[in-house]
Amino acid sequence: MRAPAVRFRVDFGRGGAIGPGKIELLEHIGSGGSLSQAARELGMSYRRAWQLLESLNSSFDERVVLTAKGGRGGGGARLTPFGRLLIRSYRDFDAEVQQRAARSFRAIADRSRPMPATWGRHRPAARIVRLKDRRKV
Repeated sequence: MRAPAVRFRVDFGRGGAIGPGKIELLEHIGSGGSLSQAARELGMSYRRAWQLLESLNSSFDERVVLTAKGGRGGGGARLTPFGRLLIRSYRDFDAEVQQRAARSFRAIADRSRPMPATWGRHRPAARIVRLKDRRKV
């Protein structure tokens, strides 16, 4: 049986959102203590990682990561307690969503076709989209 997978983003209003990419970046920063190392591990440019991090830090009243400039003493990045809370909240909710998807789609999951090999690693096995109501009133 193929288990369906749900990918989601949580929007916090004007420009503030978290999703699997930002959470994965935070997890890599937390484990390695470095934004540049996290970017390398995720196969993204340092610039893109910095943009994502700046987006996160400017989306909340508290910073999620504290950074120190590189140089002789070395730089670094470390998660704040709020950053760790953000990861934990997202991952806990993600686990609930995945369990719910597995239960809800159990009857049809085996009828899905395998994903083409050309799809990237971030492509979902099942995609849930919000459709606007197209009925004429």
